[in-house]
Amino acid sequence: MEDVVEQQNPSLGEDGESDIVTEQATFVHGAPHQNDNGPPKVDAEVEVLHEKVTKQIIKEGHGEKPSKYSTCFVHYRAWTGSTQHKFEDTWQEQRPIELILGKEKKEMEGLGIGISNMKSGEHSLLHVGWELGYGKDGSFSFPNVPPMADIIYEVELVGFDETKEGEPRRDMTVEERIGAADRRRMDGNALFKEVKLEEAMQQYEMAIAYMGDDFMFQLFGKYRDMAMAVKNPCHLNMAACYIKLKQYDDAIVQCSIVLAEDENNVKALYRRGKARAELGQTEAAREDLLKARKYAPDDKAIARELRVLAEHEKSVYQKQKEMYKGMLGPRPEPKPQQTSWLALFWQWLISLFYKIFKQKTQKSD
Repeated sequence: MEDVVEQQNPSLGEDGESDIVTEQATFVHGAPHQNDNGPPKVDAEVEVLHEKVTKQIIKEGHGEKPSKYSTCFVHYRAWTGSTQHKFEDTWQEQRPIELILGKEKKEMEGLGIGISNMKSGEHSLLHVGWELGYGKDGSFSFPNVPPMADIIYEVELVGFDETKEGEPRRDMTVEERIGAADRRRMDGNALFKEVKLEEAMQQYEMAIAYMGDDFMFQLFGKYRDMAMAVKNPCHLNMAACYIKLKQYDDAIVQCSIVLAEDENNVKALYRRGKARAELGQTEAAREDLLKARKYAPDDKAIARELRVLAEHEKSVYQKQKEMYKGMLGPRPEPKPQQTSWLALFWQWLISLFYKIFKQKTQKSD
């Protein structure tokens, strides 16, 4: 069950994907480790992209770089260069942004230059001069950036769409938007089957980005059903990828998103139960797996996981038993009583007197 990608494909429009304005989207991707002391330390070569923009690659990407007017799906953290005060974090907010290259806000011009020189899946550190950031005056609202502050960005380009100019996502019909998401889902499925898990997850994340909370809140009836038939399989396939990558906490997050909408979803219960079992959350894992078995009593994968869980518990019990036995030590054996030669002499003497006394008694009779 865990190795099968979801294949739901409702009736969707066939129009091409369209341009997307900057808009927040639902978070799906696991955040990289965050250093609370400031930006990550990177030893990679410094690449000069612009007089005021440099880049160091933390993790290589793949494929081509986005061109002007491409819609880019981006996660980033931002610090001021002098004080290293973090003023923005899309991972922490659980909301990546969508940015159209060439149409970004003025304060994101340096970020846009950096992103235009990244590949899908690339994770990099950017240094941007204040001239291409928040400028001479800075920002005293949100985010709070002091005047003439250089900026350090930790950026991940999740992916991008090569789209035609001038048609923002808000102008797409519901069918076009769901259709674009479904094409991303299918691309992700193809990559999953090739065991390109990181690339597959990027496609699933981009698919989900088309259906952020703001969009889903507007849908009712058949349109909501169509959207959920694309969105939920993406979350479930993300969970399957995370389990294969042993990122069990992230897998639990993906399954919980599905279960918030469909509390009896068998695959979400199964995969969350499997992830919880791997983390040693035995009781929670059993609860998920038993509930999954209730709705799919003949499923062999669920039965197998329940057996594995039971065997694991038995093994843990035996190990604990041995551990406590070792702590308390073996039960002491009773020591044999040693008889001294003096005691033996007294026993012999008493026996002798008894025999003499008995003989004299018999003669007197």
